[in-house]
Amino acid sequence: MTNDFFMRVSEQLRAQRLALLDWVGGVPPAERDIRLGPQAPNALDDHVRVLEDAITRADAGELGRCTVCHDQVETHWLQMDYTTCVCIEHLSREERSHLEAELELSQRVQRALLPQETPRIPGFDVAAYSQPASIVGGDYFDFLRFADGAPAVIIGDVMGKGMPASMLMASLQAYLRVIVPESSSPADVLERLNRLFCHNIHLTKFVSLVVARMDPEDGGVIYGNAGHHPPVVVHGGGRMTLLKPTGAAIGLVERARFTEAQVVMGTGDVLMCYTDGLVEARDPDGKEFGDEELTRYAREHRSALPATFIRGLRQHLQTFTAGRPPADDTTVVVLRRLG
Repeated sequence: MTNDFFMRVSEQLRAQRLALLDWVGGVPPAERDIRLGPQAPNALDDHVRVLEDAITRADAGELGRCTVCHDQVETHWLQMDYTTCVCIEHLSREERSHLEAELELSQRVQRALLPQETPRIPGFDVAAYSQPASIVGGDYFDFLRFADGAPAVIIGDVMGKGMPASMLMASLQAYLRVIVPESSSPADVLERLNRLFCHNIHLTKFVSLVVARMDPEDGGVIYGNAGHHPPVVVHGGGRMTLLKPTGAAIGLVERARFTEAQVVMGTGDVLMCYTDGLVEARDPDGKEFGDEELTRYAREHRSALPATFIRGLRQHLQTFTAGRPPADDTTVVVLRRLG
């Protein structure tokens, strides 16, 4: 490996470390708790220490040095996981099989970027809207199917804006389109995705993500929330259920664990998923749109069809911001359970 390679890796790792520390130092405690989910705050310290160790080894030209033969491991593998320290030929049969599966997945990802079909989920009426803050953005939503055919609803947000966030989200989308059809549950998806992205040198900050498994028969929603702003289910009478984080955001902490939770939607109940850009939109005086205004709107318009619900929400937001362009990417996905 050349000095240029180590220099580039060191710069990318330093950018990750700086972005993470800036986020930790500037984020309100409530948002930090959302992003971490049930993980303890000191899990962030572990991740920073791993980054700092990798930076030190990259600066010394020792990053990726095999602990068995002392040669450098393969570059493409090191870029997938900067903590790698054993050459492929020294791996056990099980470890090599796992690596070959991940490398095969990377190849299949290149073939997974196909046009997205119009979402059709039996038992639910569905609508979605997404607007980037610039020409491209880092928000993502999709409608896929698990291995047994159960519908999957996904919404995500790369922390950042513009082309870097867009490129990373395109990669995330491609991986999900391969991983979800091979998985049986939201937790499986999040765990595998986190393994792939946690030590990827192209991940500058982290990705918040919700993966929901929909049951058209009984309205059950099994979900995993990786540090994403909680989606909301509006029940009859205006009662609300928040789909709170069940794990940390993708790539945020070391040894992340992902669990699941469940909510049941009755006839006419509405599930609203969204990204931060919606609630963080500001009026000319700097006041945020906020969760309270969003939930008020959701309660008042819960009987509307999803497309009408979103159209009215966009108009309401436009009025609130006095027509100013969005400062962050904004995405909303709404599902209403049919009878």
